Amino acid sequence: MPYEIKKVFASLPQVERGVSKIIGGDPKGNNFLYTNGKCVILRNIDDHSRFVNCVRFSPDGNRFATASADGQIYIYDGKTGEQVCALGGGKAHDGGIYAISWSPDSTHLLSASGDKTSKIWDVNANSVVTTFTMGSNVLDQQLGCLWQKDHLLSVSLSGYINYLDKNNPSKPLRVIKGHSKSIQCLTVHRNGGKSYIYSGSHDGHINYWDSETGENDSFTGKGHTNQVSRMAVDECGQLVSCSMDDTVRYTNLALRDYSGQGVVKLDVQPKCVAVGPGGYAVVVCIGQIVLLKNQKKCSSIDSLSYEPEVVAVHPGGDTVAVGGADGNVRLYSILGTTLKDEGKLLEAKGPVTDVAYSHDGAFLAVCDASKVVTVFGVADGYSETNVFYGHHAKIVCLAWSPDNEHFASGGMDMMVYVWTLSDPETRVKIQDAHRLHHVSSLAWLDEHTLVTTSHDASVKEWTISY
Repeated sequence: MPYEIKKVFASLPQVERGVSKIIGGDPKGNNFLYTNGKCVILRNIDDHSRFVNCVRFSPDGNRFATASADGQIYIYDGKTGEQVCALGGGKAHDGGIYAISWSPDSTHLLSASGDKTSKIWDVNANSVVTTFTMGSNVLDQQLGCLWQKDHLLSVSLSGYINYLDKNNPSKPLRVIKGHSKSIQCLTVHRNGGKSYIYSGSHDGHINYWDSETGENDSFTGKGHTNQVSRMAVDECGQLVSCSMDDTVRYTNLALRDYSGQGVVKLDVQPKCVAVGPGGYAVVVCIGQIVLLKNQKKCSSIDSLSYEPEVVAVHPGGDTVAVGGADGNVRLYSILGTTLKDEGKLLEAKGPVTDVAYSHDGAFLAVCDASKVVTVFGVADGYSETNVFYGHHAKIVCLAWSPDNEHFASGGMDMMVYVWTLSDPETRVKIQDAHRLHHVSSLAWLDEHTLVTTSHDASVKEWTISY
């Protein structure tokens, strides 16, 4: 096959405050699983005073346990249904309990609570063996847990999956992080000899992923407070991101720490940002185009006769291409601290959804809502070079391969195409690249490795062969 799925960095459980998250294991005990949906449990025992979130039989079937929003855990005889005891003698936790899981030998129970702790209980002795304090933040509430062989897992309100350490209850052995909300954009960057993927989601979170291992984390500090719409890495190794919180942020990728100083507040909500040499960045906002230099606003173009949607800066740093909802691409020149409209229109086949220059600056690719990609030759005065058809729905994103001969497009049809510039008929088609939602962004790690993401909150790596 011309393509092969290389890695999938899966989404986290979708979590909601006050709602339990159930995770389970396979019968052999080698894997665990979780769901993004809701769990409904039927029961006819009325000892609890509030909603029962979880019921679990012990592996030997002799007992079952119930956990409730009232903070209590009751143990019952598995055959008669008679109550055996209430763990802790009264309240097992100071908050609602959302999940419980038995040890494989049926002697101990793991519980997860909204009081931000998980506990191991000795059921026979009716006592707490270990208390895991997960933090003090609201997002540290524990909504799910699993005892799988020697592994103890819990799920936080943040969506993070924690590997609990019985020998060190204050610090998990490992924390699996990622996105639990839809991913809107991504970019890639090589740092310290490694290639990293940076992804931004609907809730304002930005994660970075080691492209080889899949290990990931989020930036420290307070970042965006709303959807991250677009990201790019500038020549100084800073991640430049724009968000629906009306800001553009510059984040040092060596430190991976949000800084209150690297924030540019905009007057209008931004949609897209592109970076160029010389410290320049161009931001497309609602009804406005803003020019930034060295993290400061230089000028803006207001009262536009069209609605700008996307932007790209030529690698040479002198030309800016802005795609509009009217189906045209307009070219601007960067003159010091201002943008000059060159008065040149490039016609797409429909409302423009993305624009991208090839890395050598020789071509400009434009995709649109009419399912077409049009490529223009820069040296020929932006004359139309080729037109590419194949998508069955609106195309959302574009990215050029480092070889400048291929580029990829992703669409609402959940498909990814890898096109050959010189021959529109020579292409690689990845059907159902993301089965649950459309492709929202893509980027190339190298000439044969493509990264895609989607509103399904996962990041995928693909090996492409021609």
